[in-house]
Amino acid sequence: MAIRPFTKDDMLPLKQILLATEVFRNEEIEVAVELMELVVEGPHQLDYIMFTSVDENNVVQGYYCVGPTPMTEVSYDLYWIAVDPKRYGGGASSELLEHCESFVRSRNGKKIIAETSSQASYDRTRAFYIKHGYVEEARIRSYYSVGDDLVIFTKTLKEA
Repeated sequence: MAIRPFTKDDMLPLKQILLATEVFRNEEIEVAVELMELVVEGPHQLDYIMFTSVDENNVVQGYYCVGPTPMTEVSYDLYWIAVDPKRYGGGASSELLEHCESFVRSRNGKKIIAETSSQASYDRTRAFYIKHGYVEEARIRSYYSVGDDLVIFTKTLKEA
């Protein structure tokens, strides 16, 4: 698998991947697509940076979106990370996350913040972050809806 900068041609396959996960609500997918459009239309903006993973045939397998946390010096938000469900368990998500961490380090970032839901459909996501050294830093009860907490994970990056 190769990881390269996001391009306009990645938008449709990535939207299909987001739908295929059966985790994200329609409005969440709309936000993801809006961010993709923002990156395509403003290639010099630095708030949202996207990378796409592709297989040996250049078929899109997943992506992540990261950016510097506003008003901080060393923190970055991991806004999105998603992989084709057919690739689950094969290390594709881990490769993307490791690439993200290396990218943040290259920008002198020291901390990554990832937000997710407390719903059972996100159990795999929370376990993924924990497996990779992220810690639950905070939880806001009934944030997304009644009974659906916002769970905030962080990881302090070590020097490469």
